[in-house]
Amino acid sequence: MNKEQLRSTANAMVQKGKGILAADESSPTCGKRFESIGVESTERNRNIYRDLLFTTSGMEEYISGVILFDETLRQSTIADGTAFPQYFKNLGVIPGIKVDKGAKELASHSGEKVTEGLDGLRDRLAEYYKLGARFAKWRAVITIGDGGIPTETCIHVNAHALARYAALCQEADIVPIVEPEVLMDGTHSIDTCHEVSQRAFARVFDELSRQRVFLEGIVLKPNMIVSGIGCSEQAGVKEVADRTVEVLKATVPDEVPGCAFLSGGQTNENATAHLNMMNVEHAESLPWNLTFSYGRALQASALTSWSGKDENIPTAQEAFFQRAKFNGLASKGSYSQELESEMA
Repeated sequence: MNKEQLRSTANAMVQKGKGILAADESSPTCGKRFESIGVESTERNRNIYRDLLFTTSGMEEYISGVILFDETLRQSTIADGTAFPQYFKNLGVIPGIKVDKGAKELASHSGEKVTEGLDGLRDRLAEYYKLGARFAKWRAVITIGDGGIPTETCIHVNAHALARYAALCQEADIVPIVEPEVLMDGTHSIDTCHEVSQRAFARVFDELSRQRVFLEGIVLKPNMIVSGIGCSEQAGVKEVADRTVEVLKATVPDEVPGCAFLSGGQTNENATAHLNMMNVEHAESLPWNLTFSYGRALQASALTSWSGKDENIPTAQEAFFQRAKFNGLASKGSYSQELESEMA
């Protein structure tokens, strides 16, 4: 384990003014996104779409790293055939790779899931490092529901798997993004999200400690503390920001370089506004940087603008650049709602 390399990479990933683009949708997930715009999900079309995002002029001003799917890590730019990992290296952007195999039903625990993918991971990580990946991502899914969900068992097995994954990553000199996601789905209140998230994050860091993971060489990718999507009372921007920071302060050790939030189904504007408020209100009192690692909240407008047509690529790239810029500003507490109106 090269601790200095891990520390340097992790700090670069969460530097002020930049965040991480999550472009690691699996082929089935990408297929659903393409279906929504009437585009066939072929390998070529997926390559064109990812190329559209990655070759956006100035992207590197606001994007520190990009999480890739296995297929994409092995693809190249459309214009000159440069392998994406090398293309990112030339830009000063860090390439990463999704390594989990997805959330599957947790045996004997109806309605709960555990993420799989540890089998063979050591060998896959060695290959991914050779291909140019310098960080990885593993997503655990925690559902809030009736009948005592989430159970302690669900939280434990997912935390344990996240820690095993993280230790294997660091053995391969790859920074692990540790992603325990408490889902927004449901009618639960922000109080319930707060309680469950704090319990889950605390268990994750307990497991990371037990498995001797080097905390200065990880990035946490947490959910924000929000009301359930179906809750009749939706918390405001400041309450979400304050509650999220409160949970992080209670669970995240000072050694962690930063937290790169997932958007988790929030609207583009809400994801940006929540991040901005956290940095406006709390950044100076925190030991770690707060930034973003968004998928849909960065890509949605670009995907719709593109709609599979080459002539729409410049417009789609402009839409992607604006969202990257707005979130880059939010990571410094410099975003304002007026920017959305100006863009519109």
